[in-house]
Amino acid sequence: MNRKGFLKLLSTGGLGTFLANIGDYSHNKSLIKPKKLQQGDTIGLISPGFILPDSNKYDEIIDQIQQLGYKVKEGPNARNQYGYLAGTDEERAADLNAMFADNSVDAIMPFRGGWGCNRILPLIDFDTIRSNPKILVGYSDITTLLLSIFAKTGLITFHGPVGKSEWTDYTRQHFKDVLTGQQKLFNIPNNDLCKEGNELEVITPGKATGTLLGGNLSVLSAMMGSDYLPNWNNSILFLEDVGEDVYRLDRMLTQLKLNGVLEKISGFVFGQCVSCEMSSSQSLTLNQVFDDHIKPLGIPAFSGAMIGHIDNMITLPVGLSAEMNTKNGTIKLKESAVR
Repeated sequence: MNRKGFLKLLSTGGLGTFLANIGDYSHNKSLIKPKKLQQGDTIGLISPGFILPDSNKYDEIIDQIQQLGYKVKEGPNARNQYGYLAGTDEERAADLNAMFADNSVDAIMPFRGGWGCNRILPLIDFDTIRSNPKILVGYSDITTLLLSIFAKTGLITFHGPVGKSEWTDYTRQHFKDVLTGQQKLFNIPNNDLCKEGNELEVITPGKATGTLLGGNLSVLSAMMGSDYLPNWNNSILFLEDVGEDVYRLDRMLTQLKLNGVLEKISGFVFGQCVSCEMSSSQSLTLNQVFDDHIKPLGIPAFSGAMIGHIDNMITLPVGLSAEMNTKNGTIKLKESAVR
């Protein structure tokens, strides 16, 4: 803002609003828990990122959510298209804001992820979200919304399935148990369900306590340097990704390191990295990358969690205090994530 603009702000009495808006970017928000999800509640379905390539899939997803025992309210712009995006930035943000403001909606879930949530960050009404707390659940590109909403409002969000997920018995059970407040302990590497090579691997043994924060590594690295990220101090960082060569994962972890994130965390959990192959015989392995970036931190760390672009996934609260134990690959919530 130039001097002339600042003086005008003073003359119109707008300085208080200006300072209040700066305060909105504080990461020291009081923790807000959403109301638990019950059978018969209404889930608002929106499209904050990519479109679904098959238009018939929207109705199939609505039917699936209804079969889980919930009512559905679809965002008015959810089936719009703007190139690969599900409508313009304004349209996608409007549906998100409207779902939080709508008292008939109990929880919010995207039809899918993809890309696009970073684009709508400046359009999100965080004041409305803070005043109307409710469950928001998703993964992949939805990482943007999970982290930014927690950072700006203190609302617990949930890393879990989207509408187009497979909804296996495992996924469905974790979804319901966490969002009703019944589940607090996760034995999250399930070797019966993990693909070969993604079983529990202890990077550094031990126990750690901290705030659960994380999501998709690619999306998180694209948010670095913005005002939409939480305070990483004493957090348990959980990450996952899909379709990335090992060197790209190395690059993105390096980016977190250079931005000071890794030096602040108390624990580290890596989920599944689907189709993340070594690009050549000269490539580092993913375990070597963890040895280079995570092991020197000296904090408890393991990989192989049921988190990521997989059919069988847990639902994990973002922003809640938890304890991790590398011995059995467990995460234990300190309290219920819902009220």
